[in-house]
Amino acid sequence: MPPEAQPRLRVIIVDDEEPARGLLREFLSGNPDVELVAECANGFEAVRAVQEMRPDLLLLDVQMPKLDGFEVLELLERPPAVVFITAYDQHALRAFEVHAVDYLLKPFSQERLGEALARARDRAGSLDSQAARALSDAARPPGAALARILVRDGAKVHVVPLEKVDCIEAQDDYVSIRHEGRALLKQQTLASLEGQLDATRFVRVHRSWILNVERLARLEPATKDSWVAILRDGTKLPVSRTGHDRLKALL
Repeated sequence: MPPEAQPRLRVIIVDDEEPARGLLREFLSGNPDVELVAECANGFEAVRAVQEMRPDLLLLDVQMPKLDGFEVLELLERPPAVVFITAYDQHALRAFEVHAVDYLLKPFSQERLGEALARARDRAGSLDSQAARALSDAARPPGAALARILVRDGAKVHVVPLEKVDCIEAQDDYVSIRHEGRALLKQQTLASLEGQLDATRFVRVHRSWILNVERLARLEPATKDSWVAILRDGTKLPVSRTGHDRLKALL
């Protein structure tokens, strides 16, 4: 099909460096079948733009302040196809090859971008939220724990540092993040989140609860095989026998 007969590929550029955005804009201008619908200088702008514009493709920088490229994907319900842009040829590129349309290693040529756009057309469609989270998990350095939890609340994005989290409760396919007297609901299973946390600080004390041990005030028996964890703010969490063993091993 000649280019003029193809539907236009709607693209959003996300990069915190203006010269990088300018170069991508210049390269894309030579493609009549591409429509640049937005440019974003940070991850927060990107999340909002994708929600509003529903692009076919994200040209997404990986290394950005505030929110990096992986965190942007984590916050999107249905991420579009993604071509990652990175200056670092590291372990993460294995994940790109599996989950992303393509990746561009800076500096790249107009011809190399053209190859990525061609692949994007061949791989039309969106990532689902599970694939986006799998990509983010796979790209994290081995053994590296989360430093913060991101929660989207309508048009808002809450960034919760892990040291401020008191406890986390399972609620079906969601988790309730308790911190500073409030609760934020995030679509993720407790088991999935548990695997991302620092095991020296966070412990699964019950099938439905993860506790930040730094918030523990005391532990009291409830029945023969169960206990109650009382947090510094008075919150009470059930502790199973297995959870009690885990706590004992940690404390």
